[in-house]
Amino acid sequence: MTEAVTRPRAPIPREFPGVGIAAALTLAAFLVPRIASEQWRSKLYAGAAPIFGNWLPHVGWGSVPAITVAVLVIRYGPTAAELLPWRRLLVVSWVTALAWAFALAMIDGWQRGFAGRLTDSHEYLHEVPGVRDIAAMLRGFSGRILDFQPDSWTTHVSGHPPGALLFFVLLDRIGLRGGGWAGLACLLIGSSAIVAVAVALRALDAADRARKALPFLTMAPAAVWIAVSADAIFAGVTAWAVALLAIAIRRPRVAIAAGVLFGLGMYLSYGLVVMAVPAVAVLIAGRTVRPLLPAVFGALLVVAAVTLAGFWWLDGYHLVVERYYQGIAAERPYAYWVWANLAATVCAVGLATAAGLPGALAHLRRPFDATALLVAAAMCAILVADLSGLSKAETERIWLPFDVWLLAATAFLPRSTARAWLFLQALGTLVLAHTILTNW
Repeated sequence: MTEAVTRPRAPIPREFPGVGIAAALTLAAFLVPRIASEQWRSKLYAGAAPIFGNWLPHVGWGSVPAITVAVLVIRYGPTAAELLPWRRLLVVSWVTALAWAFALAMIDGWQRGFAGRLTDSHEYLHEVPGVRDIAAMLRGFSGRILDFQPDSWTTHVSGHPPGALLFFVLLDRIGLRGGGWAGLACLLIGSSAIVAVAVALRALDAADRARKALPFLTMAPAAVWIAVSADAIFAGVTAWAVALLAIAIRRPRVAIAAGVLFGLGMYLSYGLVVMAVPAVAVLIAGRTVRPLLPAVFGALLVVAAVTLAGFWWLDGYHLVVERYYQGIAAERPYAYWVWANLAATVCAVGLATAAGLPGALAHLRRPFDATALLVAAAMCAILVADLSGLSKAETERIWLPFDVWLLAATAFLPRSTARAWLFLQALGTLVLAHTILTNW
């Protein structure tokens, strides 16, 4: 008798565990509010929790262009990323990312999806006409943070340092008034973050990783919120801060400019102090601390200028925490959002990013892989922000500055499966954009 030959089982691809966990987490975050009591669900203040929006299947002018961009990136993206000269690749990627984000916004229409988002009564543009004296605005900014005062700032202005409002005031002063110009600024600066990520990776001797990740960065699900949220600007500014710090490893003079951008980030959003984590990852990857002192000096220049103008960052932060609990955050259940926030992040970075995470984490060993370090740093930054309890809901846009670095995990996906993962990214993004009317 012949013995049966037992063939060894094929190993499970390492991409599957990450995808399985991310998919289960996201499914649970969407299902729990559907099966919970109406009273509990009402305290989420998010009709399509974990996404801040409402369920509303719809199509729009951007539907066909968005599908077209997706098809082109899936078909030609991986090949173009591999063969195009570096600078041309960056330009093509940025232009494609602009088209992708704008098309997704236009699914909701010009006014609802693009030009009108930042003119809402809770948004920055609502306060711009009232700022007649910038110096006085900075001096009196902290005094208007708390709610229930006659001159309290609107929700978004009060929740951020004065740099965010100042940006839109300056945009208005140079003649670029209204929601259309504000949306264009968000689109241009926010989309440039993908170029910054690629530039940073190349500066850290990870050009091949940058090329592999660029198609995924270009067609990131996060683009749903890039054309319509000031957080896209925050992502662009801090992404270039990290990129310039990476360049400063070989060109130390650039470090001051990196520090200035990090400093500006502190005055755009309080939570961006956590971008110190990716900054440290860059120094570890570059095996040097030479850029540190000039970068700190650059950041202190910004701190000194704003402080002398009359705004003390720590005062603003403590008042914002108090204002945070004057609003709906006091009712939003931490027990749900502490993990549902992560599900919202999955929606922003896509299942392909989750698939790449095991590969990225496997490379966290000596010699250090620069891309893996930046991905791990992004994860740490997200966990810090999440556990703080100061980001309950709306993290699909609030964490854009961290998400763009998390997307670099896609560089660890096999080249042979890149198009399949790009298809999954596009499908998930298009389904989300066509079924949920997002608030941002």
